[in-house]
Amino acid sequence: MRWTRVGSSDDVIDMRGASGSGIPGGRMALPGGLGLIGVLIVIGLQLLGGGTTFDVPTALDDSATEVAPDPIAETDDPDVGLKDFSVAVFTDVQQMWTTIFRESGLPYSRAKLVFYRGAVRSACGSATSAVGPFYCPADQRVYLDLSFQREMRDRLGAGGDFAWAYVIAHEMGHHAQQELGTDDRVRQLVQDNPDDANALSVRQELQADCYAGVWAQRAYRQGALEEGDLEEGLTAASAVGDDRLQQQATGRISPDTFTHGSSEQRVRWFTNGYDSGNVERCDTFGTDEL
Repeated sequence: MRWTRVGSSDDVIDMRGASGSGIPGGRMALPGGLGLIGVLIVIGLQLLGGGTTFDVPTALDDSATEVAPDPIAETDDPDVGLKDFSVAVFTDVQQMWTTIFRESGLPYSRAKLVFYRGAVRSACGSATSAVGPFYCPADQRVYLDLSFQREMRDRLGAGGDFAWAYVIAHEMGHHAQQELGTDDRVRQLVQDNPDDANALSVRQELQADCYAGVWAQRAYRQGALEEGDLEEGLTAASAVGDDRLQQQATGRISPDTFTHGSSEQRVRWFTNGYDSGNVERCDTFGTDEL
């Protein structure tokens, strides 16, 4: 993918220099946009009778409040290239949503991008890097541990820069859902009908995939895509289907426990967004056929 480095941005917070990223011990409810390896872990827990929470290592400081991280010198940062690429993608996706909301006459609150290493505390609770990239609606931040890009490549077979770009665009899709009120509506529907929680989660995740596809179309029109980029995005979408992840985690597939959609569904909705380039074609809640 062709990209240009972005200068300093008030929308980016680099917590990697903080010890443990200021995370206290404890348990949390999983935030929206649960990361890819995190899906593997949680699916395994669900199928084995566990809940949808995870333990944060108790060795981390329970008394931590706010940490001012020391900046990492560029010459000492082994992930400087990936960090700069992540910022560039995040900034471009943010610009797309800023434009869409402005043209629709809707207010838009800018998301923040947080880099962390190992563990982090968000307004949604404390998380380790095992969760993978996630979006927290309570503080409107996308959280990335850059080491997860290697997990995607090595454990899920989803390597390449555009596969990583798809992940960021997907998480920003959750921010758009928060801004549009989708997140609140889904939460209310789940409260009214708890048995529909998984099905509603699938629709919300597939919509975020479709939004990522809309951004991919924007990147294509800007001349940012290179040969093989789209295939990388499709491979990533397929790699994180519930059916494929369940097969990896447990050796069996249980459609009733799907929370993100099958590989085929995720590819289809990403492609739908890419082919149309129109967020209005991403209404996963208004169709019977996913």
